[in-house]
Amino acid sequence: MDIRNIAIIAHVDHGKTTLTDAILKQTGAVTEGVSMDSNKLEQERGITIYAKNAAVEYNGTKINIVDTPGHADFGSEVERVLRSIDSVLLVVDAAEGPMPQTRFVLKKSLELGLKPIVVINKIDKPAADPAHCEEQVLELFLELGATDTQIDFPVVYAIGRDGVAMKKLDDPRRDLAPLLDTVLEHVVPANQGHRAEGALMLQPFNLAYDNFLGRLAVGRIYDGTVKPNQPVTVLKPDGSVRTGRTTKVFTFKGLDRVETEASTAGDIVLIAGLPDIFIGETVTTDANVRPLPAIAVDEPTIVLTFLVNNSPFAGREGKFVTSRQIRERLEKELEVNVGLRVDFSQSDSFAVSGRGELHIAVLLEQMRREGYELQVSQPQVILREENGSTLEPFEEVVIDTPGEFQGPIIEKLGQRGFQMQDLAPEEATVRITFHGPTRGLLGYKSQFVIDTKGEGILSSRFIGFRPYAGEIRKRQVGSMISMAAGKALGYSLWNLQDRGMLYINPGIEVYEGMVIGNTSKGEEMVVNPTKNKNLTNVRASGTDEAIDLVPPYELTIERGLETMADNEYLEITPQSVRLRKQHLTENDRNKARRN
Repeated sequence: MDIRNIAIIAHVDHGKTTLTDAILKQTGAVTEGVSMDSNKLEQERGITIYAKNAAVEYNGTKINIVDTPGHADFGSEVERVLRSIDSVLLVVDAAEGPMPQTRFVLKKSLELGLKPIVVINKIDKPAADPAHCEEQVLELFLELGATDTQIDFPVVYAIGRDGVAMKKLDDPRRDLAPLLDTVLEHVVPANQGHRAEGALMLQPFNLAYDNFLGRLAVGRIYDGTVKPNQPVTVLKPDGSVRTGRTTKVFTFKGLDRVETEASTAGDIVLIAGLPDIFIGETVTTDANVRPLPAIAVDEPTIVLTFLVNNSPFAGREGKFVTSRQIRERLEKELEVNVGLRVDFSQSDSFAVSGRGELHIAVLLEQMRREGYELQVSQPQVILREENGSTLEPFEEVVIDTPGEFQGPIIEKLGQRGFQMQDLAPEEATVRITFHGPTRGLLGYKSQFVIDTKGEGILSSRFIGFRPYAGEIRKRQVGSMISMAAGKALGYSLWNLQDRGMLYINPGIEVYEGMVIGNTSKGEEMVVNPTKNKNLTNVRASGTDEAIDLVPPYELTIERGLETMADNEYLEITPQSVRLRKQHLTENDRNKARRN
């Protein structure tokens, strides 16, 4: 059977997964209601977090599809996938046009010599302008230095949600056949120029984990045939060699993995039996061949410390609370999460490095759902020393916002070390592009939602390490710290809400040193949220006040990582997210300040 290998790439929320689901449905690979985003967190957040494989059969051809994440924090997943496929479907929203992650994934595709198929999606949106969108995509290709053959890209118009595609806008809207026909027409067969006989050449581009089979490698077969129980040699990019044996081989059918007796050149397979296999290594049956070019994995940009929870409420909700259990969980995560780095040199704390706040927040959310209890420190950017100068990670930020909000955005990002690169008025909005240090963006997103009244869209991507941008004052608020333990009472909170923003509701248990809100004036304030109104025997209608509480700014893991100060910890348990001072009593905090 002919094989075609494609990946679907796009900016976050441009409709990759919806389109993939529609292809799977139309080809009969899955039943109604089954989605590529099977992970609970992905379904709740509406984003793809992990690259996933699927395969469909169309007109006697097997099409291997890899659905990739659109969020910049998971960009390392996309880069690896692009090395193993022959073409990409670049999905672009007909209303929004190319966005930062579109540029990032397209640049990587063009550098690898791939010829993309452009899918202009969501053409049924009221603000959709497919012709203008196509022009913007062409400009982007030219800007990124595409070759003449790459610029001559085929265009398909689609409404992924309805499962329809057209080669021309006035074609009848029936199904996705025009898109699948375009794939067969423009994508080279995966086995073209590769031999099914001869030495096996397989390279993993992703990892998976199975409780019974251990670590699994998802890889592309470039030459030869892979079988179960086959002795193989693993060649590392640095030239070192080790031997092993495959135990099982799986191919993909729909969303399922199917065990097979043999799989040949061109196919994408899942192999078990190599417990220490890693991305970019070459699996072969001939120890003398030259290894395939290495696959680089992007370096992390932020680091924070994971610690055992030692707050007064420690151990109340969690099942796994010891440093040994946290260490084992992080070791298991490293089996599949290649964008993560963990320093295990300390016995009771672990320095965890990741690609961004969302990357770390997703890991913490998974851990708390599994019953883990821990606390983490404020995220810090990773600095580098090169040729005697300090470098730090920089981001490109693209903001789409109604024109009336552009002033506060430019002012706030300017204070955080960002420089405006471009301001382009669209029909009802403006698109502003900034470059600036990653640490300037930490903690900004909640402020951005307030400044744009929820109408703005902020997207960012990592653009490299640049010279240190100097001191940045990001935190304009102070912390409101509880001085007492007990239940927070409505009367106290009612008196405190004028001093800043509260994080808790009445009836919530608090402890000394817990941060219950922030103060708008910027200084730390120690308060008693458990204090009740003094009652007397005298009652008068004129002296009783109605307690009117503003809903609190409830902490989630991302909000906590954004709002915490450098002398605070974020306490994460299966049911609660709390902010607390590292030193719980005022006496200890004063001592720490003096030291």
